[in-house]
Amino acid sequence: MNDNQYPWCLLVPERENILEIYELSQQDQQQLLTESSLLSSKMAEIYRADKMNIAAIGNMVPQLHVHHIVRYRTDKAWPAPVWGHSNALPYDKKQIKAMAAQLREALNNALID
Repeated sequence: MNDNQYPWCLLVPERENILEIYELSQQDQQQLLTESSLLSSKMAEIYRADKMNIAAIGNMVPQLHVHHIVRYRTDKAWPAPVWGHSNALPYDKKQIKAMAAQLREALNNALID
């Protein structure tokens, strides 16, 4: 998500016509949990999170997706949810590229280990 107040990623299973986690096969549910855990642990490590918020809300977008949001006790919304709290402050293109590269490297390194 393009809001520099909160490092935020969406994990989207590459499955068509799936709205809910329970609609995935058992194998795909396990894969989603594994990938979600890896992503959240790397985000927590990189961004030194006080807490990771993970949610599959999907009220606005019908495709299953899981939000992974880094939270800090000092962020604007703490301890409330980030949704609807304040207007997003977009990253610039350089920031997005740097963050994506850092996260991609951490994930790739974890998968190689």
